[in-house]
Amino acid sequence: MSGVGPPVSALPPVPYAISRRPDGLLIEWDAAGHEWLYPARALRLACRCAICTEEMTGRPLLDPATVPDDVSPVSVALVGAYGLRVVWSDGHDTGIYSFAALHAGCGCERCRRSGAE
Repeated sequence: MSGVGPPVSALPPVPYAISRRPDGLLIEWDAAGHEWLYPARALRLACRCAICTEEMTGRPLLDPATVPDDVSPVSVALVGAYGLRVVWSDGHDTGIYSFAALHAGCGCERCRRSGAE
């Protein structure tokens, strides 16, 4: 069946490996060394769930002052084939971090270079 589904290049990236660390999530995007440590607090503050972000406007609802500086991921679980659910040490657990959004936020040198082109 030719033409069914999105082109392969349009599919979101899927991590090769995910490691939960006290300081964040280390995501390896491939086996060739493409990886990035997503700092815990920055990732927690980036939560787009309805508790943290106003659904219609995208306005942040989460007060950064309520998130401890030492917040850490307690557990990480796959959500379908498109994202991660993180349980945070501050008790928050309703956000889903899509692989596409995580990949877009990769700050490795390779991604910074390709974003500048």
